[in-house]
Amino acid sequence: MVDRVKFKDIEISRLGLGTMRLPCKTPFKREANPLIDYEKGCELVDLAYQNGVNYFDTAYIYHAGKSEKFIGSALKKYPRDTYYLADKLPMWIVTRKGDMERIFNKQLSRTEHDFFDFYLLHSLDEGNWKKCKKYDAVSFVDQKRKEGKIKYIGFSFHGTIDDLKEIVPAYDWDFAQIQMNYLDWKNQNAKEQYQILKDAGIPTIIMEPVRGGKLADPPKGVKELFDKSFPGKSYASTAMRFDASFDNVLTILSGMNAPEQMLDNLETLTDFKPMSETEMNICFNAASLINKTEIIPCTSCDYCADCPKAVKISSIFALYNNVKNEDMTPQEAQDAYDKIDVNASDCIKCNKCKQHCPQGIDIPAQLEKLKNDFFA
Repeated sequence: MVDRVKFKDIEISRLGLGTMRLPCKTPFKREANPLIDYEKGCELVDLAYQNGVNYFDTAYIYHAGKSEKFIGSALKKYPRDTYYLADKLPMWIVTRKGDMERIFNKQLSRTEHDFFDFYLLHSLDEGNWKKCKKYDAVSFVDQKRKEGKIKYIGFSFHGTIDDLKEIVPAYDWDFAQIQMNYLDWKNQNAKEQYQILKDAGIPTIIMEPVRGGKLADPPKGVKELFDKSFPGKSYASTAMRFDASFDNVLTILSGMNAPEQMLDNLETLTDFKPMSETEMNICFNAASLINKTEIIPCTSCDYCADCPKAVKISSIFALYNNVKNEDMTPQEAQDAYDKIDVNASDCIKCNKCKQHCPQGIDIPAQLEKLKNDFFA
């Protein structure tokens, strides 16, 4: 059984199941009408639950809103007091105060649950935090807790250090969620974010531990380093071990979409022993190697998928990165690009995607560059 971590008067599994990357019968998970593979998805939920995973995470926008319905349905067979369901309020969608109530009620309806154990203000940065203050989102979620519809209140974060320093003292947060892995320890200031939360006594939930799968299949140089340093271990397990080695980490969310991924993570986080300083330094060396490659730091979260032209942004970036990581030849990438129905040429530079990118990628500029310099 996977390890559990003490949190207030309960225990949370060290591994959490994220539902942003569920197995689908349709090729693009954030298209207008994605079709989640319920059979395969439920098998994953059952495998997780049977091995002690009790933290399940969803959000209003995942799989175009279908993730909430899926996970609510998949968990219904289990006693309500044996698992914890997390959901999030997407402030960028809120345009008036009443939207928060509407969205929250819709989330309860989709999941067919009466309350959420963990509830987050979603993807806070400078802009979304301004909306939180404008519409008094903190008071809204606090009221929902008083009504018994939320147990623990937190936020997920994709802003600057200054943003975090303003958000942390604004409320008595139960927890916070940040993007943390050995690559983003420096690249995204995860080290400083983690320390700010730890100093404030706010337990940390980790998202993107393998950076959207990128650290599960790293560049050739990193593979050689890890094969020598961690023989017989998957590259994903090394990334998971890195995060689990920090004592303020409550749970690590992984968007597992196959049983082998689940089993690997379960093995990694059962009877867990933290990394040594030497092992940590190996991970930092791996980050340096990755940073020497000219990849686009896309995690395939598809927050950008609300594109008015439906450009397949993450798929296009993945092809470029595959070539840079020597996983594809330029011709193979070109052939795959030619099969994408809505590509870089269809971008109208509205910047909607750029505003929602958690990684801060200038998406229109990157698409323009790829269109002109990489893809024919």
